[in-house]
Amino acid sequence: MKTIPALMQTHLDSGTTTLCYCWKLTLRSGQIIGFTDHDETVSFDAVNFEAQAGFTSSEIYSSLGFAVDNLEASGALKSAQLDEARLNAGDYDHASIEIWRVNWQDVTQRILQRKGHLGEVSYGQGHFKAEVRGLANLMNQPKGRLFQFGCDAILGDARCGLNLAIGAYRGVATITGVRENSFDVSGLSGFADDWFTRGVLSWSAGINAGRSLAVKRHRALATSSRIDLWQAPTFGIALGEQIIVSAGCDKQLSTCKSKFANQINFRGFPHMPGSDFVMAVASKNDANNGASRVG
Repeated sequence: MKTIPALMQTHLDSGTTTLCYCWKLTLRSGQIIGFTDHDETVSFDAVNFEAQAGFTSSEIYSSLGFAVDNLEASGALKSAQLDEARLNAGDYDHASIEIWRVNWQDVTQRILQRKGHLGEVSYGQGHFKAEVRGLANLMNQPKGRLFQFGCDAILGDARCGLNLAIGAYRGVATITGVRENSFDVSGLSGFADDWFTRGVLSWSAGINAGRSLAVKRHRALATSSRIDLWQAPTFGIALGEQIIVSAGCDKQLSTCKSKFANQINFRGFPHMPGSDFVMAVASKNDANNGASRVG
């Protein structure tokens, strides 16, 4: 149950209101941006909610129980804070969002109507659309571990325990040739073919600074190395840029043992019986040893 501040309740009871919606977005980078459907900028809690940004939302409603109450936000790409390239890069994905109902004449009269995070974001031809998922949506997320042959840890995280900062698992390279989804680099000659396949590529400087992409394949050539990506960087690649690549893992026990010597932290179940064992049926006794076997 929401409690409406006394002054705001008095304002609502007056029959003549000066209300607007304000949306506060907190990106994963920590950046906070705000929008309002009022015709002038509204400010509170050290956030300026930009006016005339074309930001609107669908009807807000709540229901009893654990039903997931989602809504949709959409608008025009008219704001400098809503950049099409950043939308494409995923900067706004999974951002936390607060939706406030505010008396724009007295911003101390406000109430938080919904809190959640942005889901799927789509855009095109000067407009965008984003799904706003309520907190109850977290109840729908799978919890616990899956029983599977492969490791379910992320290479280098606390469960994996591997230090990717050491030189054997990390390389710094310079881009020497550019294609659509791949490029040639120098500086990785000491690494074997496929060493960085399934790894992560990141930038520490330049227009892509702070961004990372998954490596599709790493190939060791005669005089250079080639990095193939699953998708091209949003802001492009320039010759001479420096990149950082970390080793990749296919999540198999044999790789964990031979490539990283980290089998003690392997988080899969490599000895779990497969479907062939489950579907096996009893057969006649083996004539040689008299023991029962399955096949």
